Amino acid sequence: MSQVPLIKETPWDTAAFSIPTWELLEYSEAALQQATQTLGHHTIKVAPLADKRLLHQYGFYYCDTLIEPHCNAQRLRTMQHSEATISKDVNAGQALAICHGAFVHGRFHCDFNLQKAAADLRYDNWLKQLLEAQQVYGLYWQGALAGFIGYSGNSLVLHALAEKYRGKGLSKYWWSAVCGELFVMGYDEVKSSVSAANIAALNLYASMGFSFSSPQNIYHRLVLKQEEIL
Repeated sequence: MSQVPLIKETPWDTAAFSIPTWELLEYSEAALQQATQTLGHHTIKVAPLADKRLLHQYGFYYCDTLIEPHCNAQRLRTMQHSEATISKDVNAGQALAICHGAFVHGRFHCDFNLQKAAADLRYDNWLKQLLEAQQVYGLYWQGALAGFIGYSGNSLVLHALAEKYRGKGLSKYWWSAVCGELFVMGYDEVKSSVSAANIAALNLYASMGFSFSSPQNIYHRLVLKQEEIL
């Protein structure tokens, strides 16, 4: 009888890191055994209160904690500014320049086994895919591109500001505008996923009326040589 697959390939990560990459579909010893018998980089998401002993036994190490902000139209605090506008007319080159190196809080940047340049490439590739699918709002300040928000369905999946626009209290205008667009599309709720280390993003979502749920601890494992397989 063939083994039930408990891990899945993540080709978008393979493209960036040039090694096989996988995500575990469940937290179980059977899934951990499959992962550690497969060359490449593995990711698993587990509940914060889950017993982590198996993870350590199988060589997984902690990288990040993700938190899900979510909000409905009734709770959203909308804020407007005449100089802050959004548009789906986005210059790809300018957006990619803002994207490159912006995601220092990401779990791939926190993974000491991975090159930072490859982690940057992962987010650049993701933005390119979103741009091609026309799922990116450009964030404009006085007509100049200041950042972007990429979305998938009702989720804000990738967002960044150019450094000169950070820390000025401007994000609330753009974020509330993009959330408003998603509500107009018919979604009942808007959500995102934020690293617990990204305090600026968490404070932004809290200021707009978002609640937080579904925390997940992210663990990684890297196996590049046959003799390292358990």
